[in-house]
Amino acid sequence: MDRLLQLEVFSKTAELGSLSKAAEALRMSNAAASRHLSALEERLAVRLIERNTRRLWLTEAGQELLERCGPVLSELAEAEDIVSDRALSPQGTLRVTSSLSFAVIYLAPMLPAFRARYPKLNMQITTANRYPDFIEAGIDVAIRTREQEPDSNIIVRRIGQMRRVLAAAPSYLASHDLPEQPADLARHNMLVYNLANDPYSLRLRKGNGTQTIRLTPTLDSNDGQVIRGAALAGLGILIQPLYIVQSDIAAGHLMPILMDWELPLLTMNVAYQNRAGLPAKIRVFSDFLVTYIREHSEPGIWIDATK
Repeated sequence: MDRLLQLEVFSKTAELGSLSKAAEALRMSNAAASRHLSALEERLAVRLIERNTRRLWLTEAGQELLERCGPVLSELAEAEDIVSDRALSPQGTLRVTSSLSFAVIYLAPMLPAFRARYPKLNMQITTANRYPDFIEAGIDVAIRTREQEPDSNIIVRRIGQMRRVLAAAPSYLASHDLPEQPADLARHNMLVYNLANDPYSLRLRKGNGTQTIRLTPTLDSNDGQVIRGAALAGLGILIQPLYIVQSDIAAGHLMPILMDWELPLLTMNVAYQNRAGLPAKIRVFSDFLVTYIREHSEPGIWIDATK
């Protein structure tokens, strides 16, 4: 028989002064409660409770056991209540990593509404364009652009696919010929994100035709905001996800180029460790993020944000 359950029957019987009342409180039959109590006394080789037809009382050994096991059972019950409460109302700290651009454009603006819904849950956001190890970095959730993880213990939940764009500042285009064909890009200052897949090879598609252009960048960087800043300053033509430069294009600070040609789509995912029981804080954050992106992104940025 379960040792913990035996102690619970004993403690509840002592508390209520009745074996039948203890059985009712623990939702078991009187016979089952009696078996648990007898098994405990047999295992300890000592009488814990004396009883007659009118009442029951603890023996000296029973009193000592109650004093020792009572606090333990109370702490266990409190721990279960805390864990259960966290499942319904997540709390603690959620550690998230993403690129700087994604954190600024999506995560930071989302936090007030997220915090209002889950006020006991604090956030720690680490911006990084490389992919840190979950365990070594203490990460709960990572926002990533790679479609598969080398570690089979990592779960990938797809947010959606987003468009990428070629764009340059009006000041740059005023002093350089506007590219009309992909091959024209070879004569321009190209600003390249060097952590992209095959960053120095640009593949464009138009209808059934595809062209691949090799790039010799004027600037390459491991951060999209550096690329964006250089483009806004008039250094050259950037290649970036549309969500990073959408507001700049809308304001006229950047002009899209070769819009009749399509760049490969970029897949964005939420990644987290595979666990027997997914922590509620990870589940609610992932659900909230997907909904926020769908409801707050400008039309045309995402092809198929998860519904």
